[in-house]
Amino acid sequence: MEFSELIKTATVEDVLLSRPGLPAVRGTLCITSHHLLLSSCPRGDLELWLLIRNVDAVEKRVQNLGWYQPPRTGGSLRDTRVSGSSGTITLRCKDLKVLQLEIPGMEECLNIASSIEALSSVDSVMMMYPFFYRPPSLRLQQGWHLCPPERHFQQVASQALLRSSQPLTGPNRRRCREDEKLLGTILDEGERGFVIDTRSAQAAKQARMSGGGTEPKSSYPQWRRLHRALERGRPLQESFTKLAEVCSEPALSMDRWLGRLDGSRWLSHVKAALSTACLAAQCLDREGSSVLVHGAEGTDTTLLVTALAQLILDPACRTLEGFQGLLEREWIEAGHPFQLRCARSASSHARGKQEAPIFLLFLDCVWQLSRQFPFSLEFGEQLLLTLFDNAYASAYGTFLCNNEKERSLCKVKESTHSLWAWLNQPEEKQKYLNPLYSHNPLVIWPSVEPQSIQLWQGFFLRWIRPSQHLDEAWVEIRRLVEGNNSSIKESTGKRLSQSLPEPPAGTENGR
Repeated sequence: MEFSELIKTATVEDVLLSRPGLPAVRGTLCITSHHLLLSSCPRGDLELWLLIRNVDAVEKRVQNLGWYQPPRTGGSLRDTRVSGSSGTITLRCKDLKVLQLEIPGMEECLNIASSIEALSSVDSVMMMYPFFYRPPSLRLQQGWHLCPPERHFQQVASQALLRSSQPLTGPNRRRCREDEKLLGTILDEGERGFVIDTRSAQAAKQARMSGGGTEPKSSYPQWRRLHRALERGRPLQESFTKLAEVCSEPALSMDRWLGRLDGSRWLSHVKAALSTACLAAQCLDREGSSVLVHGAEGTDTTLLVTALAQLILDPACRTLEGFQGLLEREWIEAGHPFQLRCARSASSHARGKQEAPIFLLFLDCVWQLSRQFPFSLEFGEQLLLTLFDNAYASAYGTFLCNNEKERSLCKVKESTHSLWAWLNQPEEKQKYLNPLYSHNPLVIWPSVEPQSIQLWQGFFLRWIRPSQHLDEAWVEIRRLVEGNNSSIKESTGKRLSQSLPEPPAGTENGR
C-alpha cells in the first residue's frame, strides 16, 4: 500500500482553522503521509502541525449553495453556475483537542475528510510514523536499554511483589503442582502471603466456566485471597467517554455538570485503583508479607496495581529515571497491549472491544500522588501528559505493538527511536522535572477519601481552560529554586497551593 493512494486531495487554499480559546487562522492546508499542516496567509507561519494518528474521530458537514440557470434560446451555450459549496470538518483528537476546519468546496471537504480517516486508521505497525521519523539529535538504538530488569530484581530480592494472570483451574478445579510449588518456595515455614485478585469474587467464579478461576485454599494453604474489583474494558472506556463529553461542555449548569461528572464514575475508578494499590503496599510494608496480584490476563489492572504500589513504597521509583524504568518493566515489558488498548480514545464512533484507558487511569493516579505529595516526585504533570500523548500517537516506537514478541518481529528497537532517549536529553529533561522535588525516603500513603480525589484538570481541561498564568508561575518557581534559595521550596509550595485556581465546585468525587 502506498500513502499516495489514501490522499485524495493533498492541498487546499483558503482554509479557516478554529480552536477553542485561540483566534481563527486562515491559510493553506496540506496533507502528508503522517501529518496535517496549515500555514497561515499571508505570513506563511506554520499554525498547525498535527500527527494524523492523533485523530480519533472525523465529523463533516457540507453545504451546497450553488445554483444553475440553463442557457436562453439562441444565447450562449455557456451555462451560468455560481458555486458556493463549502464544508466544515471537526477533528476530535485522542488527546481531547478539538479542531475545526472550514474548507471551500464540497468535493475538497469530502476528500480531505476521507483522506484523514484513512490515514488515521492505518493498522500496519511498520507504516506508522516512528518508522519514518529521524531526528538529527538522536541515533537509532539509543535509550532502548534504559533499565535492565536484572538490575531491578537484584535491588529488590527481599521484596516479593508478584503479578500474573489467573490460574486455569476451570470448572473441574484442576491443579497445577508446579505452580503450587513455585508459590510455596516464596514463603518460609509459618509465613503467609496475600493474593490480591482484581476481579470481584463473582467474576472470578464465573471465569471458572471458561477455563479460568482462582487459587484453591486447600492447594495454597499459606496464601490468603483478597478480592478488590477493578473495572477494565468497556465499562472503563465508557466512563472515560462520558467524562470527556462533560468536560467539553463548559456551559452546563453547575447541577448538571456535577451530576454528569458523578455519572461518569471516573473518579470512582481512580479511588478504587489507589485503594487497591495501598492494600498491596500495606501487605508488603506493614505485614511484611509477599503479595501476588492478578486479574484475568494479567496485563491490565494487574500492572496498574503493582506499578502504583511500587510508587507508594519505593522512593527510587519516584525519580525521573526510576519512573521510566517502572514503566518499562511494569507496562511495556510486561505486555500491556498498547496498540489494542490505545487504538482509539474518547471520541471514536467505531470502538473495538479491546480498547480501554487503563494507562490513562494509571497516569491519573500518579497525578493524584503528585498533588498530595508535591515534593516527593521528581517529575511533574508535563511528563504525565507527554506519556499519554505518546501512548496514543507518537513519533517514537516505545509504545508500539502489544508485547515484546511483536516488537521484536517488527524490529521496533532497531528501526525506531526511543521516547526515553528524547526525554533524557538535557534541554528536554528540564521541562519534565519538578522544581519543588526533595528526596523523600519514606513511604507515601495517599488519602482516598472523596474530598482528596480530584479531577485532573491539567488533562481533562487542558484545551479548554487557559494555562498561561499557571505556566508562568512554574517558570518563576523554577527560576527561584535554581537560584539556590534554600527556603524557597516550602514557602513557594504553600503560596502555590493557595494561589492555584480552584477546580469547578463539586469536582471532588462523591460531592
